[in-house]
Amino acid sequence: MSTCVLVQPVDSPDDFTQVYRCISEAFARQIQDTIWMSTNPNWDSPEGQKEGAAKLLRRWQSATKNKDGQPNTVILKATLPDPQDESKRKIVGAAIWSQLSFVDGHGDRPTDSPDLTTLPDTERRFASQMFRSLWKRRVALAREKASSDSPALFMLDTCAVDPAFQRRGVAGKLVEWGLEEAKRRGGLECATEASPMGRTVYKKLGFRAEGAGEDLIYEVDEEFRHRDKPAILFMRTGAS
Repeated sequence: MSTCVLVQPVDSPDDFTQVYRCISEAFARQIQDTIWMSTNPNWDSPEGQKEGAAKLLRRWQSATKNKDGQPNTVILKATLPDPQDESKRKIVGAAIWSQLSFVDGHGDRPTDSPDLTTLPDTERRFASQMFRSLWKRRVALAREKASSDSPALFMLDTCAVDPAFQRRGVAGKLVEWGLEEAKRRGGLECATEASPMGRTVYKKLGFRAEGAGEDLIYEVDEEFRHRDKPAILFMRTGAS
């Protein structure tokens, strides 16, 4: 079945309605990722779906380029023949890959503070603290690479497959595309913040956890300690 999967960068604004739906079904309805849900509070409403698709569209349209003219943010779509009409293809998965670097021209500057200004105060503080913990290691690794011959990191920000189309090799194809693109960009190392669901796929494709391989610890205020927090393991292709 995986041979039927076609992975390519999104090429139309019309793609984002289905891309966002795939991500929301996987991250919210299936695994109930509290970080994702805190930044997409209306995901299960028509208005929320429209807002989420528009947010992804803006990210796609505003993507910067590296010194070689390649986009620093690549949003992928994975398609399969549409069960209702096999002459057409249906978007069943998506991934977002980002080239990050503290060196000008080699990628977007990493941050652990995304724009959360549209969120209510409590949710903004919760999400801010969660992202600071979630992205702490990616920022540190990018700093480490800044003085190397290859001062950039190719980061898998998001990998999601519509639950109705999982176990068909879709996630693997989305990851493989990024690994190959990293090679095309000069042999960049890849990394990701992996949920338990994705770790098996990432491990098969060469990602490894660092050190003892422990899930990250979230540093949050007392008021948020009771909230569910997703289990996340930082994985990279160069880990030993």
